[in-house]
Amino acid sequence: MAFKNSFWQRNKFKLSGLLLILPFWFLYDSLTPVFPPAWSEQAVGPYVITPMPFDLKQPYAHHEEFVKDFLLMFKQGDVNTIRQGYVNIGPSALPLATLQQGDEGILHGSEHGLHVHAIAPKQFSATDKLWLTIETWQGELLTSSWELPPELLPKILP
Repeated sequence: MAFKNSFWQRNKFKLSGLLLILPFWFLYDSLTPVFPPAWSEQAVGPYVITPMPFDLKQPYAHHEEFVKDFLLMFKQGDVNTIRQGYVNIGPSALPLATLQQGDEGILHGSEHGLHVHAIAPKQFSATDKLWLTIETWQGELLTSSWELPPELLPKILP
């Protein structure tokens, strides 16, 4: 009886080896992330904050809204004095009443860094900025903004 030399028969050892190697490659890839450079630090009331995007891609859809992920690092100031904080990207800061309506854009994390899914438009424009709105436990409202770097803005083709 002749044995059929199929693709599987010729390559099953190589494919099995690939299946054994892939988890190590994914583990290495997840343990060595590469982030874009952090933006300039800025004083916002008693806090000195440095935002850092997780990537240089356009916003993505998350729970029926477009968001962009950021890490906000606090160089100065106690994050425990923040009652609530929100981040949005656009031409102006959204009012606190509007931000409180949904669950996107909320700062969360620890004193080592706060993560946020910043509310964003589907496509950035040259007039957009990153807006941070913080309310302290004393009711003080602090707002600050950062210019978007050119890498995040859409490329205009000639």
